[in-house]
Amino acid sequence: MKRLLLGLIFISIFACKQEYTPENKIQEDVAFLANDKLEGRQTGTVGEKNAAKFIAKRFSGLGLSPKGTNEYFQEFTFKPKTDPHQVVNYTIRDGDSTITGANILGYIDNKAKNTVVIGAHYDHLGFGAEGSLYRGEKAIHNGADDNASGVALLLNLASKLKESNQSNNYLFISFSGEEMGLIGSNYFVKNPTISVDSINYMINMDMVGRLKQDSALAVYGVGTSPIFKQTLTAHNENFKLISKESGVGPSDHTSFYLSDVPVLHFFTGQHEDYHKPTDDSEKLNYTGMETISKYIFNVISDLDDNGKLVFRKTKNESEETPRFKVTLGVIPDYLFDGKGMRIDGVSEDKPAQKAGLKKGDIVIQLGELEIDDMMGYMKALSKFEKGTTTVVKVNRDGEVIEEKITF
Repeated sequence: MKRLLLGLIFISIFACKQEYTPENKIQEDVAFLANDKLEGRQTGTVGEKNAAKFIAKRFSGLGLSPKGTNEYFQEFTFKPKTDPHQVVNYTIRDGDSTITGANILGYIDNKAKNTVVIGAHYDHLGFGAEGSLYRGEKAIHNGADDNASGVALLLNLASKLKESNQSNNYLFISFSGEEMGLIGSNYFVKNPTISVDSINYMINMDMVGRLKQDSALAVYGVGTSPIFKQTLTAHNENFKLISKESGVGPSDHTSFYLSDVPVLHFFTGQHEDYHKPTDDSEKLNYTGMETISKYIFNVISDLDDNGKLVFRKTKNESEETPRFKVTLGVIPDYLFDGKGMRIDGVSEDKPAQKAGLKKGDIVIQLGELEIDDMMGYMKALSKFEKGTTTVVKVNRDGEVIEEKITF
């Protein structure tokens, strides 16, 4: 009897030790990636390489298998473009490339037929590369929200998926070269380490660290598979969802959509610190990030037994965007769903600031053109030439304010 009792105790202790508990190191991961020591993680720099080593080590610690061309790393070389985030193809030519980046790839092999790709870019702007909105002395752009936040959620999801939802394999990719033109993701789909045909769908997380008080969460690509809308709605208990049909946008999911892969891109919106040195780790909403991670995990869990998802092409909304020669000098609130265009930040020494416009103002008219939404704002802006003076009307806390503005 004594032996039996001891045996049961041993079995009980052993079983407890084997129970798997997902980790939560979201804040720690952001703190490392957005530290000054990495000097803004610009593609090809020592700081970015140290970030890559950190992510590879985290993949290894989580038990993910290497899936790069050299362990966890997939290196590529390229000549940078002059228009970051432009969705165009590029060519890598031997002998004339100038920058080397590396995607980091970790794999959960469930011996399944299809693989879900979960991605987030880890590069940023260094000391203020092209794309920076900062006008001042040289300073480190830590990119806590853009996109240490996405990488931290990627690692969090890897931990959650390690022992669950085994009807798909999972490939976690932290992309390099996103800020220079989606180069890392573009390189991967042209040089995949798994068959692109086996990719079930792709989830991209870019700037998911600033969930606001209204809990607005943008999800792009909802039209790229018929099942996405109902799944996203079924599991939404916390967010004001702002959904967009198009699979094309200024982040890495675009590369997969253009290869006929269903995509979802999660985004909590732009802010005054976007592409500036002030995008630091203490400004992130970590509780909000945990909630987003749980939501994405629940969506993945729901889709687990649906087999290979149907891909559907969507209208490219960016092709309809009008071109304009002037700027108001504001950061729009892309998640605002009321009438007009709400200002989320005002740039120094630009027309909006000179006209006295403030954060929170809702632009409802430019000249004779009324503005109902973001597209209406861009169409109105496209009608003006540099040097033109007109009247701007804004809704400020329920009161309509009228100011003269010169572009």
